[in-house]
Amino acid sequence: MIAPFAILFAVFFLYPVMSGLYYSFHAWNAVRPPEYVGLENYRRILSSRDFSRAAWNLLIYISITVPVGIATALGLALLVDSFSPRWSNFFRSVYFMPVVLPAFLAATIWRWIYAPNFGLLNVVLGWFGIGSTNFLNDTGTMLYALIAVDVWVSAGFNMVIILAGLKNIPTELYEAARLDGANRWQQIRHVTLPGLGPVLFFVFTYGLISAMQVFDKPWLLTGSSFTSYGGRRNALLFPVMDMLGRGFGGLKFGEAAAYGFILTVAIVAVTAATFGVKVWRTRK
Repeated sequence: MIAPFAILFAVFFLYPVMSGLYYSFHAWNAVRPPEYVGLENYRRILSSRDFSRAAWNLLIYISITVPVGIATALGLALLVDSFSPRWSNFFRSVYFMPVVLPAFLAATIWRWIYAPNFGLLNVVLGWFGIGSTNFLNDTGTMLYALIAVDVWVSAGFNMVIILAGLKNIPTELYEAARLDGANRWQQIRHVTLPGLGPVLFFVFTYGLISAMQVFDKPWLLTGSSFTSYGGRRNALLFPVMDMLGRGFGGLKFGEAAAYGFILTVAIVAVTAATFGVKVWRTRK
């Protein structure tokens, strides 16, 4: 009875993982036979300048996009929840629309918004006397432009999750808070946020894991290819992009496999630390 699952799991998960681990200790270009090099692939990656830049970009990206995205989604959820059922359903659908857009279409929309001179954002800034900026080619703005796109895309998904959590908070708690003289902000602080604890933890963890694997948005926004990626001065270089570039661009599949395992270990470690902090705070 479990044979179909076991066979598919072994073929499409266990075998790729084990073969990737094998190749991570070998120099392999997919043409010549693999050559065992031990930990050399890992040493080259960890000591490379591109890895350091990708890790630094990822750290800044995560530290901004995760909290800003959750705060935006929470604000939208509270706003939509305050509407009548008809308008609530309408705005929930509108805010969720970016989530279902194909990645290339979302990137195309924002490339037009960020376009110098005639882009929507530059046109609006021009009304206030601010000069044109090439947001996707200026190293000072590229990362923040990406963060804005990510928040726009992900806020709708997180909003729906938080909305479901809001519906599970008993109305009696709000009534008791109002009887005690609590204003709207106090109700949110002492009733809504504690009641959303498990939901916010899920949204935070999911957002953290997703952010560590960011690839499609910076890749499309910068018009990257396997031989040219990361944008100007690698301002939008991230680990997954670097991994694919080494593999399919440089034909260094051994290094790419090692890169994948380094990223996997980092994701597992961060996730485990997040759950550890949650358990520690619960016991405290």
